[in-house]
Amino acid sequence: MTTIAYREAVQRALREEMRRDSSVFVFGEDVAEPGGVFKATLGLLDEFGPKRVFDTPISESALAGVAVGAAMMGMRPVLEIMFADFTTIAMDGIVNSAAKVRFLSAGEYTAPMVVRMSYGAGARWGAQHTQSVESWLMNVPGLTIVQPSTPHDVLGLLKSAIRSPDPVIVLEHKNLYGKKEDVPDEEFLVPIGKAAIRREGTDVTIAATGAMVDRALAAARTLAAEGTEAEVIDVRSIIPLDVDTIVESVVRTGRLVTLHEAPVFGGFGAEIAASVGQRAFGYLDAPIERLGGAWSPIPFGQVLIDEYLPSEQDIVRAAERTLSS
Repeated sequence: MTTIAYREAVQRALREEMRRDSSVFVFGEDVAEPGGVFKATLGLLDEFGPKRVFDTPISESALAGVAVGAAMMGMRPVLEIMFADFTTIAMDGIVNSAAKVRFLSAGEYTAPMVVRMSYGAGARWGAQHTQSVESWLMNVPGLTIVQPSTPHDVLGLLKSAIRSPDPVIVLEHKNLYGKKEDVPDEEFLVPIGKAAIRREGTDVTIAATGAMVDRALAAARTLAAEGTEAEVIDVRSIIPLDVDTIVESVVRTGRLVTLHEAPVFGGFGAEIAASVGQRAFGYLDAPIERLGGAWSPIPFGQVLIDEYLPSEQDIVRAAERTLSS
């Protein structure tokens, strides 16, 4: 085991896959010489050279088109979109080409490409560099979306994404790049489509995504001091969603809180709530609580950011509401 940071896990995943498969290449804005704005691609240029790691002009629309074309021709591109907000400019290539090429060609062509993008509030990057975009993309058949919350998972899920025969969106929270943990030295994969139970509990289930997983765990420790045992599920995979693990947890606890950074209205938590309502309604002992960002563009000031995001105390109160119903 070796202790590495989240950004180092991204580097290792890319390095291992590029060594394994010569068709894998990395490109995007500032990914080569600078090593990425968050240093997640640092060192790749030195090892693999400018034909497999290269910087591009500031044109996300063109970058998405290049990725789709290269993927259809047998390459495995890994495109970095510097900030997830810029996905809006790349939507046509991702949504109307990458996601649909298998269907439209009756399987003659596929788009085995990965789109990595940083997202998330809390670091004062402002309203146009901070959004959580999973709900923008999860309504597109043909896309796989993962949201790793730990160095272990970003390493294993990114490797699985690169090996996927279809397009995968990898959402990397910018506040997690410095997070460290022990990771096995030997090669491993994390399966796409499987949630992880980060803390076992009997009283309430908290299903969280991304950086909110750590906040959910902190809330669970506070609840435990008060005599309530919360089970925390790291969803990890948005599409496909591991409904079974969440439902099995709710069957045990009888209560559910969903938690993410994106605004609550139209957010991913609603899909979890609907799935649980459909499959485990009779086991629910209280209404489902949904937590997410405020219905507002993400502010810049730290005091307002703290108000925008669900806090540890917000999570505790939501869990307590389910217990008092």
